[in-house]
Amino acid sequence: MTSLTLALLAAAIGATIWTLTRRRSAHHPATTSTDLPGTSPSTSSTLKENSMTPTTITIIGAGNMGKGIAHVAARGGNTVTIIDRTPDDARTLASEVQTANPGATVQPGTLEGPLGDIVVFATWYTAAQELAQQLGSQLDGKIVVDISNPLTADFTSLAIAGDTSAAEELAKLIPNARIVKAFNTTFAGTLVAGQVAGQPLDVLIAGNDAAAKITLTELVTAGGLRAIDAGPLERARQLEGLGYLGIQLQFTQNTNFSSSWKFLA
Repeated sequence: MTSLTLALLAAAIGATIWTLTRRRSAHHPATTSTDLPGTSPSTSSTLKENSMTPTTITIIGAGNMGKGIAHVAARGGNTVTIIDRTPDDARTLASEVQTANPGATVQPGTLEGPLGDIVVFATWYTAAQELAQQLGSQLDGKIVVDISNPLTADFTSLAIAGDTSAAEELAKLIPNARIVKAFNTTFAGTLVAGQVAGQPLDVLIAGNDAAAKITLTELVTAGGLRAIDAGPLERARQLEGLGYLGIQLQFTQNTNFSSSWKFLA
């Protein structure tokens, strides 16, 4: 992979994003935006739609994926707080998302302020680990969403693979948080749009806490997307591999990070 390709990749995916089923058509150009297991063993692969009770969501990271997830959360009429190490970026994104979703409450915040019921680490996987160590017990009982794809510095492979995943490693650092893997299978621009080729995005979700998965399913559904049961948290290993594959396909299929995986049955 050339240095130019790597630069384009970094610019396109920010910290953590990937793709799904190829949707490349002259009628569906690239977007202009530039990161559950069931409630019981008998749960089907697609969890039922729910009307969401508005909740509070903190998104840490105002990059491309933070932007995409903020739009999803705001479409459901939630209270969304955006935090970034560059406060101006958080303020700018909060204003943009609020304007696009007047039914929600979207505001900038800081790590010193209260965290929401759901905390999304919209960061590179090593930054997520640092955040977990920094916040520690502040995350106890919180639903913490890991969206990362743990790529190596040259984007040629996964830095974490085999018998663990970035999500499972994060869970070790904050054992009293309720870790859910989600959104690493969707690209930022498609999250803003909410669909690809007229089809709502599928959000593959993995985790061990049934109530946390229900809450995140409701958020995804209220945002106009479809939640798919991917199994327990260890399924994050396969989701991260799928994320890596999706990134690579953007170059071989020329889909410009505007494609989406779609589960059909």
